[in-house]
Amino acid sequence: MELKRVVVTGLGALTPIGNTVSEYWDGLVSGKSGAKNITYFDASNFKTQFACELKGFNAEDFMDRKLARKMDRFAQYAIVSSEEAIADSRLIEDGVDKDRIGVIWGAGIGGLETFQNEVLGFAAGNGTPRFNPFMIPKMIPDIAPGIISIRNGFRGPNFATVSACASSANALIDGLNYIRLGHADVVVSGGSEAGVSISGIGGFNALHALSTRNDSPETASRPFDKERDGFVLGEGGGCLILEEYEHAKKRGAKIYAELIGGGLSADAHHMTAPHPEGIGAIKVMENCLRDANVDLKKIDTVNMHGTSTPLGDVAESKALYDVFGEHLYSMNINSTKSMTGHLLGAAGAVEAISSILSINNGVIPPTINHSTNDESIDQKINFTFNKAQNREVTYAMSNTFGFGGHNACVLFKKFEE
Repeated sequence: MELKRVVVTGLGALTPIGNTVSEYWDGLVSGKSGAKNITYFDASNFKTQFACELKGFNAEDFMDRKLARKMDRFAQYAIVSSEEAIADSRLIEDGVDKDRIGVIWGAGIGGLETFQNEVLGFAAGNGTPRFNPFMIPKMIPDIAPGIISIRNGFRGPNFATVSACASSANALIDGLNYIRLGHADVVVSGGSEAGVSISGIGGFNALHALSTRNDSPETASRPFDKERDGFVLGEGGGCLILEEYEHAKKRGAKIYAELIGGGLSADAHHMTAPHPEGIGAIKVMENCLRDANVDLKKIDTVNMHGTSTPLGDVAESKALYDVFGEHLYSMNINSTKSMTGHLLGAAGAVEAISSILSINNGVIPPTINHSTNDESIDQKINFTFNKAQNREVTYAMSNTFGFGGHNACVLFKKFEE
C-alpha cells in the first residue's frame, strides 16, 4: 500500500530556557544555559546541587487549582505544551473529526515525585496507610495522553510510550506510522518529564551519571568537551501535531515540516552504558534513513543525543562517522542538551522541535560550553561549538538513546507540495 505523507502543523514547548516555542528558540539561538542551583528542595547534601528547572512556571496559570493538584508535574507539563501546539495548529477551531485524532505521549518515568512523596508520607506516619486517592493516576505515564484526550475530546488511538530517554521520539514514530497507515488523521504527540526531585537527583547521583560541577552549573553540560563529567538533569515538555498531508492541506493548515522517517534499534549491550562501538546508534540512524528512503548525503544536520557523558559522546561520535563517512564533515552537528539539560523522556520531542525550527529559520543552535578538545573525538566534525551558525537546512535528523539500550531517530524534511 502507498503510505500517507505526514506533516507537522503545530508546536508546543515548555523548557528550562523558555516556556513557549518562541522563547525556547530564542534561548537556543542565543546559547542560553538553563542550569541553576536547585530550588525545589534542599540539595545541599547531594553530590549534584543544580539542575535545569523550569523558570517562572505556575500550573495554575494554565488550569484550575483543583485539577493541578490531581496531577504530577509531568502531566501538568504535558497539558501546557500540548495546548500550545493544539492552539498553534488550529485543530479545534477548524472543526476536525475528533474520532480521528489520537494522542501518543512519551514519558520515561512518569510521576516519580508523586511516588516519592507518598512513600515519604507513609514512612513519616509510622506505617499508617494514608495515601492520596489520586496517587495511582498521578503516577502512571499514560495519564498524560489520557488527560490530553479528555480535555479536548480526542477519541483516536491513545497510549503512552516508555523507553527511557527515547520515549517521546518513540511516540513521534508511532504517531508517524498510525497516520501513514490510515488509522488516524492527526496525532498529538510528544513527551514530558519532571525528574528534578529528591529521588531523581539522588538516583542519578547513585549511578554517577550527573555532573557535579556545583561551582559552575551554567557550564556543567558540555557535550564533546574533554572536561565533561556527566549530564545535567532537566524537565519540561514538548508537543508536535502530526497530521496527514491531504487532511492538513484541505483545512489550509500551516505546515512547519514533513516527518519522513523514523528508526528504532537496541544496543543489546548494557543496562546504562552505550555500546562502545556505537552499534545501536549506527543501526538506528541507518534504519531511519532506510525508512525515509533518503540518501545519507542529503542530511544537513543531526541534533545528537549528546548528553555530556564520558562514554556516550565518544560512542555516538564514532557512530556518526560509521554512518555518514566523509559527508559528516560537511554537516552541522549539535547537542541542545548543552542548554536545556537532559529532559529524559521529553528529550526526543523537545529536540525534534529544535530540528524543525532549524529547517524553518536556517539556523543551527550551538553546542555551548566547549573549551577543551577531546582527542578521542574526531575534531574534523563541526559540532557548532559555542555560537549558532546560519545554514540552509533541508533535512534534519534527531537522535535519542535510553537506558536499557533503546534507540530512536527521527528525520524531518523542509516541506514541499
